[in-house]
Amino acid sequence: MWLYIAYTAVGFFFRHWCRVRIEGAEHIPAYGGVLLASNHISVIDPVLISYSVMATRGVQIVWAPAKVELFTVPLFGRLIASLGAFPVRRGRGDLRAIRRMATHIQSEKLLLFPEGTRSRDGRLGLGKRTVGKLLHEAQPVVIPTAVWGTDRVLPPGSWFPRYRMAIGVRYGKPLDLQRYYALPRTKETATVIVQELMQAIAALLEGERSPGTVASTGTRIQRLSDETSGI
Repeated sequence: MWLYIAYTAVGFFFRHWCRVRIEGAEHIPAYGGVLLASNHISVIDPVLISYSVMATRGVQIVWAPAKVELFTVPLFGRLIASLGAFPVRRGRGDLRAIRRMATHIQSEKLLLFPEGTRSRDGRLGLGKRTVGKLLHEAQPVVIPTAVWGTDRVLPPGSWFPRYRMAIGVRYGKPLDLQRYYALPRTKETATVIVQELMQAIAALLEGERSPGTVASTGTRIQRLSDETSGI
């Protein structure tokens, strides 16, 4: 009941305050382990993605890691936890959070931002190798996801959302990663998995490029680094 109430309230905001477009939701499986892997440009991205799933695939929890600092805020931490968020300590190799992700991804929907943090300039950055490792181990259905416009609705430092801004979320077809799953569990395998994932997200963003929002695939999607700090 609480989840339905929250969905109704969020839906009212998106329908009446923003101009929302949802594309490709038919690619999201109704059942089974699913990873929704998206770019990240605004604090409202998790809310938009969760809403879009519930609006098109039925009311359900979309699990998502969130920085542990958010759970120290009175009441707010309990609120986001009731909606599917769980804490992760970024930059510390949080094994507990990783194990929880692996559990959710087996039979439920999990939202991850492979970049590990919100983009400050709206450009798509590099994915974390830890995400490739998680995919190699869990082997879920992977749905590349792209959001746009949310950074203009609530720019960094703003407390009140702008009215009637165009925002959207686009889901791609499930990635075929089986050829990588058959490879040995190595750093190189994890790197190439997350690289292909980021290329798929970049391709979804190509049609929505605007100044200061998304960089060209050719100029920003580079060979992934071997850094392993954080998710």
